[in-house]
Amino acid sequence: MKWKTYRDLFKLGLPIMVGQLGIIFLSFADTMMIGHYGTMELGAAGFVNNIFNLVIIFSTGFSYGLTPVVGGNFGRGDLHGAGRDLKNSMVLNIILSFVLIGIMYIFYLNIHLMGQPQELLHLIRPYYAVLLISIPFILIFSTFKQFLEGVTDSVTPMVFLLAGNCINVFLNWVLIYGNVGFPEMGLIGAGIATLVSRVLMAVALIVVFMTKKYYAPFKEGFNSSAADIPSMRTLFKTGMPVGLQMGMETASFNLSTIMVGWLGTVALASHQVMLTVGQLGYMLYYGMAAAVAVLASNCCGRGEYHQMQRYVNAGFKIIMVMALGASLTLVLLKDYIGGFFSDSQEVGVMVASLVLPFVLYQFGDGLQCNYSNALRGINDVKRVPIYAFIAYFVISLPSAYIFGFVCGWGLAGIWFSFPLGLTSAGIMFYLRYRKGWSRITLPNGLPERQAE
Repeated sequence: MKWKTYRDLFKLGLPIMVGQLGIIFLSFADTMMIGHYGTMELGAAGFVNNIFNLVIIFSTGFSYGLTPVVGGNFGRGDLHGAGRDLKNSMVLNIILSFVLIGIMYIFYLNIHLMGQPQELLHLIRPYYAVLLISIPFILIFSTFKQFLEGVTDSVTPMVFLLAGNCINVFLNWVLIYGNVGFPEMGLIGAGIATLVSRVLMAVALIVVFMTKKYYAPFKEGFNSSAADIPSMRTLFKTGMPVGLQMGMETASFNLSTIMVGWLGTVALASHQVMLTVGQLGYMLYYGMAAAVAVLASNCCGRGEYHQMQRYVNAGFKIIMVMALGASLTLVLLKDYIGGFFSDSQEVGVMVASLVLPFVLYQFGDGLQCNYSNALRGINDVKRVPIYAFIAYFVISLPSAYIFGFVCGWGLAGIWFSFPLGLTSAGIMFYLRYRKGWSRITLPNGLPERQAE
């Protein structure tokens, strides 16, 4: 049973992690290609990408509300219901995408008030505008991705993520530098490449769902069911807390990025490089933690609560080993990382100074990834935004300002705030999970079903 638990996690989690690595590869490629085009372009991309990461992480977190609902239906064998939930989730996420576009457009009109270097504004604005158009396609792709993973098909989203990323990198090469007869477009070319790849990935997943024979029972529920308010309300109640939790985590990093901009272009470029590297660990942890959420929700649907606990415990152990590996790798490469992304010697030196806080936050990041997803799997997410607010806005952000500006530690000081926020979030999620698991282990005094 022990090895089956690990096997199930790796079978579902590895494709998710590979897909997440594809996202990181794209982020690395974007950063390197833009960085070698120019330091100003790298700083501008860093500011815009971190702002949009907030929207992307919030919206994908919101779509994660589909996982426990679909996972529970799939565990019970209700495939028609899973297809119905997909339709309601898609409608809800499309509505959300237009709300987010409106909010981000207001932000666009006020970029000049964010205290960023004036020489970057002419690069920031057009790049921002192109990425704004891609928001609905991000949400459509994320909705179908969460559905497929919720019914234990993590391979198909992985394939299309990797294919989309390859298209993005190729279009970067074509449009940033002006190859194969296209004009040299610089940063705006990178934005167009990102938009095109996101459109293609969303369309591809829809086509697969509609045409692949395996999804026919789900498609029947999707086609025969009308979008209804009660179902969307349920998805909203499960998705919004997760979106807020992930959004607040990302917001703490993004608001820190605004503070970094006060330190100048070199600090902003260095910060972007290190965030790109830091995403490697986060995406790997979250890939395995997503498998924990799916398998936990499937177990809840079948009433196999002790097997669910085994998945959660095993996922945590795997993620801690990953965190150790990520930390050791960065320590060994600390003097070379900056040069991978920028020709600036100043950027390389500043990046190396951030290795210690980076290592400190890996384990807290892994802790909060595992147990936030465990809570998602058991559909106990109501209090998650409260814990996130305390961790990221009460602890992390004030610490960033105090360490960075009051104590005068600069960029390194801002980075030392990240371990405090992530670790405190992880501890609170863990304690909540323990309480939630104890509550559902013997519901209504009835013994659970045993896993076969």
